[in-house]
Amino acid sequence: MVQKPIIALDFPDRVYAEQFLNQFQDEKLFVKVGMELFYKEGTSFINWLKSKGHYIFLDLKLHDIPNTVYSSMKVLAGLGVDMVNVHAAGGSKMMEYALKGLEEGTPKEMERPKLIAVTQLTSTSEEQMQREQLIDRKLEDSVIHYAKLAFKAGLDGVVCSALEAGEISDATNKSFLKVTPGIRMIGDNSHDQSRIVTPSDARKLGSNHIVVGRSITQAENPMQAYERVKHEWELN
Repeated sequence: MVQKPIIALDFPDRVYAEQFLNQFQDEKLFVKVGMELFYKEGTSFINWLKSKGHYIFLDLKLHDIPNTVYSSMKVLAGLGVDMVNVHAAGGSKMMEYALKGLEEGTPKEMERPKLIAVTQLTSTSEEQMQREQLIDRKLEDSVIHYAKLAFKAGLDGVVCSALEAGEISDATNKSFLKVTPGIRMIGDNSHDQSRIVTPSDARKLGSNHIVVGRSITQAENPMQAYERVKHEWELN
């Protein structure tokens, strides 16, 4: 799958998203569509992105009983997106059912979307995890445990911090995808992210894909910012 930086389209509606994307003219991007934008605009926006040739990570983080996730993934499989995700905390059976739904729902002429699992959100600190989730372990231990569950369930990879990418590779294998948000350029505001790294560091740490939002979308010159991120990501 294409290795371009994934741009998080964290916009309230299609108008803002299209205004942003039109700045890139004919550039084929890898974009992330999250819950806010998808719930607002639905599948028509996904179809528009596909018509422009963009790669799509549909970031809905499914987390429900196995049968509900199975049925939902059968629907998402027909959209032609390139990547979807679930919460690993839903358990092994839920992840297995998610994969089954994708496999059964993907049209024969299409390639099955990659399925990845969220381990711990990059906004989650160790103190918060221990206090609110009652997980009496190190944050890193929880992330690695969830990654192992996802790997055994047959998923293609996980969402994680780049800080855990190397250990996840060791616990699974190098082809197991590590998709890492929490990416910032030097000098950028960290906002609500607790575990952040630069594109260069993410590559060195073992990330396969990076997700970049505000460092590009809120830049004075988004195209220039994207090229900086892309250059730093591809340099190593």
